[in-house]
Amino acid sequence: MGKYAKLRSKILQGSADSNIEFAALCTLLIRLGFVQRVKGDHHIFTHDSMEEIINLQPKGNKAKPYQVKQVRGLLVKYRLGAQHVD
Repeated sequence: MGKYAKLRSKILQGSADSNIEFAALCTLLIRLGFVQRVKGDHHIFTHDSMEEIINLQPKGNKAKPYQVKQVRGLLVKYRLGAQHVD
């Protein structure tokens, strides 16, 4: 299991939402096919097959827990990364 598959698994478990690195979360979303735009400290992610937009901001070098929860919701809803992330 590679680094991003482990990160996806950690997010899906939901036990460490406040301990997810922001940069790693952004990279995971890009690997899952999201397109990133940056405006100031807002990192906005869109995906061609989704209506939802994800707006992430760092809290230090970590992602905000409620935003990790939003990402988890999309991973489950659209079954993202079930085949291959790394």
